[in-house]
Amino acid sequence: MVFYYTTVDDAFEIYVGRDKHENELLIQYGWENDVWFHVDKLSSAHVYLRLKDGVTIDSIPEDVLQDCLQLVKHNSIEGNKLNNVGIVYCYWGNLKKTGDMEVGQVGFHNRREVRRAIVPKRSNPVVNRLNKTKREANPDLAQAKADRVKELNKLARLAARKKALDEEARQAQQQAEKEARSYDRIHKPENMMSNKNLHQDPDAFEDDFM
Repeated sequence: MVFYYTTVDDAFEIYVGRDKHENELLIQYGWENDVWFHVDKLSSAHVYLRLKDGVTIDSIPEDVLQDCLQLVKHNSIEGNKLNNVGIVYCYWGNLKKTGDMEVGQVGFHNRREVRRAIVPKRSNPVVNRLNKTKREANPDLAQAKADRVKELNKLARLAARKKALDEEARQAQQQAEKEARSYDRIHKPENMMSNKNLHQDPDAFEDDFM
């Protein structure tokens, strides 16, 4: 079971695993544009924010980011009682899972890519608003991930095709401009000869019968 929440901007969606076993599936089938949140050094739910295309981890709207931070704090038994709680977050792709880790436990491929934030205290208005949007679902995470990969591959092919067509058009334009410059040189006055020039220069004609 996965819990879904709608942020203050309904174009963004937050999702949370119900327990550590659900977290394992979320770790396995996350998307490349998912951002993972967790209370630092304390137990908490694994909270994910699915970014809109074109939005990066560093351009998350501040109010959306605060929704995520508050929800992580709220879903930590210890962290929910404390002030100035540290939160860590990073792209899903930076999560590392090895065979010796416990269920739901993760590490990082690169710690320098992990962002950190402090939540001074719980914001009841934010938490209450998010809880009103909460809904449960049992999605086929594997199929959803497969569909996402298929979509990305299609977009990549379209982008590659567009790039190739743009390059063909660019080369054709360059060739046309080159030919135009060559044509202009042929018709420059100093390169042209009139009948008057020919009459003035007897040597301009050659007798083919000599």
